[in-house]
Amino acid sequence: MKLRILYHGNCFDGVSSAAIFTKFYQAKIAPGAEVAYTPTMHRAGNAFDRGQFDGDDNAIVDFKYCPDERLTWWFDHHQSAFLTPEDEAHFRADTSGKKFLDTKSASCAEFIARVAKDKFGFEDESLAELIHWAHIIDGAFYESPAQCVELRSPALKLMQVIEGEKDPEFVAEIIRMLTAKTLDAVVASDPIQTRLAPILEQHWKTAEIIKERARSERGVVSFDLVGTGIEGYNKFIPYYYHPEVTYVVSLSQSSYRTKISVGSNPWAPRPRTHNIAEICERYGGGGHAVVGAVSLAPDELDLGRKYTQEIIEELRFEE
Repeated sequence: MKLRILYHGNCFDGVSSAAIFTKFYQAKIAPGAEVAYTPTMHRAGNAFDRGQFDGDDNAIVDFKYCPDERLTWWFDHHQSAFLTPEDEAHFRADTSGKKFLDTKSASCAEFIARVAKDKFGFEDESLAELIHWAHIIDGAFYESPAQCVELRSPALKLMQVIEGEKDPEFVAEIIRMLTAKTLDAVVASDPIQTRLAPILEQHWKTAEIIKERARSERGVVSFDLVGTGIEGYNKFIPYYYHPEVTYVVSLSQSSYRTKISVGSNPWAPRPRTHNIAEICERYGGGGHAVVGAVSLAPDELDLGRKYTQEIIEELRFEE
């Protein structure tokens, strides 16, 4: 029996969701099943590679719905969970009892754990710490920007490794470790420690570049990372240096997309007044009310800059 799990790539909640679903599936559905993992990323058009559904069972966790008949299990908590109204209608018509959406859940990891307990009688206390940190990280329930930028907790160190790791096989090994070890033990392991030092060094280099490039005006801090080689960053760095803002908008470029990232400051002196998911959806992206993104083709940099400026103007306060 083979289970293929497609999870939100380079995301602590996505990785945690894959680990939790693995333990549930092997305990309640198919003990001894072989499990394979595939990271899924937001791209221009957001199309799925249907060839990835190669398991006897196929699951998507912490990512958009796909109406492929080979999709057996689905869990998501994003407001922008469907690419089209037809996809949503397909989900609403499903009677399998294996596809779930809760846009009010702070993390997909805790959502999977709740459904597994309430509907299937599965609960594993060894996962409690992982669920706790997925809730904090994906829900942005930090004490301060310093907590998530200075990365003193083992869970936050692991988050930084997951967000920066480009080898999907290594992330698959992290998922397997999380099904068998505590967070502290995973972070203390040689494979993680080997990667951690250069990742933390790059983290602070990235923070310095953002500090240099960031411009704050009327409640919005913005910066352009194109040409820096930076494809992703700790999303709380802008608030670490600019605690006065309510929103952040940034532009970056990688080999597979031009990305506009939009976020809101949980500690903002002026409260958020916009639904970020709704703004991003207008440009073909999505997310949550408090954070979202737009993915364009790699060569659509001019269009990305145009959209970025429009979003900045929409988010800025009058004074």
